[in-house]
Amino acid sequence: MDRRLVTILLIVLVQMLGAAMILPILPLFAQREFDLSPQMIGLLGTAFFAAQFLAGPYLGRLSDKFGRVPILIVSQIGTVISFVMLAFAPSAAFLFLARILDGITGGNIIVAQAYITDITPRERRTEALGYIFAVFGLGFVIGPALGSVLAAALGPRVPYLVAAAAALLVVFLTYFTLEETLTPEQRLANREARGTGIAPRQVIRNKPLVLILLIAFFGQAGLGLLQSTFALYAEAILFNDYSQEMVTLGVGLLLASVGLSQFVTQAFLLRPLLTRFGEYRLIIIGNFSRMVSTFLYAIIVSPILGALSSLLFAFGIGIMMPSLQSLATQTVDDEYRGGVIGLYQSTLSLSIIVGTAVGGFLFSLGATLPYWTGAVTALVAFFPAFMLIVQYGPKKAVGARTPPPAD
Repeated sequence: MDRRLVTILLIVLVQMLGAAMILPILPLFAQREFDLSPQMIGLLGTAFFAAQFLAGPYLGRLSDKFGRVPILIVSQIGTVISFVMLAFAPSAAFLFLARILDGITGGNIIVAQAYITDITPRERRTEALGYIFAVFGLGFVIGPALGSVLAAALGPRVPYLVAAAAALLVVFLTYFTLEETLTPEQRLANREARGTGIAPRQVIRNKPLVLILLIAFFGQAGLGLLQSTFALYAEAILFNDYSQEMVTLGVGLLLASVGLSQFVTQAFLLRPLLTRFGEYRLIIIGNFSRMVSTFLYAIIVSPILGALSSLLFAFGIGIMMPSLQSLATQTVDDEYRGGVIGLYQSTLSLSIIVGTAVGGFLFSLGATLPYWTGAVTALVAFFPAFMLIVQYGPKKAVGARTPPPAD
């Protein structure tokens, strides 16, 4: 394995450990410490993804122009500051400010993915992106459980400080160990290019990219619904009548099972499945698995069945998302890789914005309603997925399509 790939995976692992630590505790922290309603907790998640949606394409394109490493470091510093703000937040407004800051500088993963596409040939891109998603999974194995244990043992604010320390470690790892992948000549050429990004009309003309973005939007909506309500849903349904400490610990362990399934899927199953089925069919299989899992969330009432649903959900993510992202990078020429990854990530963020904003409202109407809705959005994603496989694959290559200069 390329040493640079090992280095970026290590950096992403430490980053995800910190980010995953706060996932199970932030909704409960906002509810217990600041008395936020489910609707406001949903908007708290929306604030992060809204900021990321707006900033994502610019961060990706800036990394094309000025290099992956400098933009990666700046975004990581923003994450450190945001975690410290969460730890010392005196009011709910500080929670929102911290999440917005993390979203604006949330180019960590976007730039890391662009870095991996730089060092990986097209035919191995899905597999390489699978490694980075596997690292996400490994971070989610350890992070939520660790965050829940720290919150239960030492208080709800301690995990944010530990997460900030992990993010600060990532800054030093990036600065001292990561090599730049874009040469000075490439960066200069990208800065001098007439186009500053991929304009909306250029995206519309790129039909396979449009279909990929539609699949990503509808397929990812279930994740937004789950993220904004899962801790509250677990407290109301799966761990009803348990103590607060047990609820926090149980949510962390369930999210850890998601991470474990994702890690196993992408570290050991993705490559043989990719060889057998190809990227296009894995999109169909992964979306089906996510649809079934959200349907199960809507009808189950026990933690054990909740764990089963979590495993299916993570399996679907593990085979669907690397395939989608790899195909997205193949719809444009290489000098637009950072831009198209930023656009793809912004589409995911927009989907999660809608999911998190609607999730709290749906939860207030019924604890399982967000999961019924998630199953329906996964069903809708099948339509563009079938159009993509019929028109462009697997025997028809997507091919690179260089967008014309932006207006």
